[in-house]
Amino acid sequence: MDITIAYQRAIQKYHLKYLALYHALRDGILNGSLAGGTRLPSSRDLAVMYGISRGSVKEAYDMLLAEGYVDSVVGKGTFVMEQTAMLPGESPIDQQNQNPPFAKQKAPALSAWGQRIMQIERGRDLQSSPASATDRDGTQQALISFQAGEVVLEGSSQIAWKSAMAAAGKDLQKPSADSTTASVSGDEWLREAICHHVGRTRGITAHPDQVVLCSGSMEVITLLCQLLIDEQDQIILENPCYSGIYRAVTASGGQIQAAELDQQGIVPQDWDSKLLFVTPGRQFPTGAVLPLARRQHILQWAISKGAWIIEDDYDSEFRWEGRPIEPLKALDRADCVIYVGSFSKSMFSSLRLGFAILPVELAQALTAAKRLYDPLPPARLEQRALARFMMRGDFVRHLRRMTRIYRSRYDVFQREIQQLSELFHWHQNDCGLHAYAIWKHESAQYHHLMQTARFYGVTWRDAVDYQLTPGPPSACFIFAHLTEQQIIEGFNRLRHAWDSIKNQ
Repeated sequence: MDITIAYQRAIQKYHLKYLALYHALRDGILNGSLAGGTRLPSSRDLAVMYGISRGSVKEAYDMLLAEGYVDSVVGKGTFVMEQTAMLPGESPIDQQNQNPPFAKQKAPALSAWGQRIMQIERGRDLQSSPASATDRDGTQQALISFQAGEVVLEGSSQIAWKSAMAAAGKDLQKPSADSTTASVSGDEWLREAICHHVGRTRGITAHPDQVVLCSGSMEVITLLCQLLIDEQDQIILENPCYSGIYRAVTASGGQIQAAELDQQGIVPQDWDSKLLFVTPGRQFPTGAVLPLARRQHILQWAISKGAWIIEDDYDSEFRWEGRPIEPLKALDRADCVIYVGSFSKSMFSSLRLGFAILPVELAQALTAAKRLYDPLPPARLEQRALARFMMRGDFVRHLRRMTRIYRSRYDVFQREIQQLSELFHWHQNDCGLHAYAIWKHESAQYHHLMQTARFYGVTWRDAVDYQLTPGPPSACFIFAHLTEQQIIEGFNRLRHAWDSIKNQ
């Protein structure tokens, strides 16, 4: 079918063909000219209609699909999703063009928390810019992204996980598996398995009553911020740090105090605060490992101030050499450390399970806060399956297997980045799934390289989002989701991009 969208107007604003097509289609859906249920043209037909490549059309359709504007049905086509509830026989255009019988009322003001959330969201929108992978002829090539990617189970790990899921399904169909009596803090088998795992691999002694499971580590961090931060509290964050922590603290009304970092991680100070966020096992994003003396210094500071330390151990499961220093939680004798972990990187990306290990009283408070959002524990099937996966030893075998695979990819990655030493100062790591680098030249050249590299079909994560105060341009390269050949090809494209800039 033929459709009419404001593509020419969009191309003047967005320049990139796939991005212009995405916005033109999106605007048509939102303003009602493309009504819910409308079948969109095939990628071939739409490409011919607007004189662009099928790759551009597919990329625009994929973006609309990911954001819920369209639905794709195999063998039938791509259809516009319903965007708003309508009266019978009423179309979105009818809704838009109706003259309301009464003047539109001003929306009620959001709370201070709500206003902060919206301000943070506007900041995220300004920073987000989809990357293009377009060559000089305007045809599409496969994008190699060092930004992020889907980590999936493969081989024997996948077989063992399917077995665990099947067994978990049988467990939860038993008469005794009543969801109304399930603990909000999470599956009791999994909490016990976590205690056993961190005891063996981290030296942390914990009881299942101290463990609370959530939908990813960010839910843990956000709930802890709401529980522990009052308006205008001074909160200590590493600089740079994970931007999700910054947003959670800001939304809760906390005032950020940036802590200095050096090559060994956070530099302890006599901070006037009751809460510190820290990543001692592998500082995010720099990868620095905090030495034992500084860990002990930080613990003494928390005791003297009566403060909490939230320790985020996000990806130190994968080590290439040496042994990790004991986590703060393992050294903690005053119960002032809250340990936060996740399975999204150690298992697979879509397994949204995070956990906290904390004093029993605070665990009860965290469970009560979680009950407001989730009166019943979420992902019960996945929680029980993961418990079985860990208790049968499959998790340890999976980590060993993936460590071998990631180590091989890391070796290739390290070899390739050494050839770009004229561009970046690389931080060497003995564990983890990404590398951090500081740009050696002018800021304008860095942004020019990012744009040119996109033109050649390779992207990475701009680390400016992690900086609490202005600093030199820096980058994060995530490699675990890429094959060795993709890593090599990605750096080849990056070198070609830099060569093209030098030859201009």
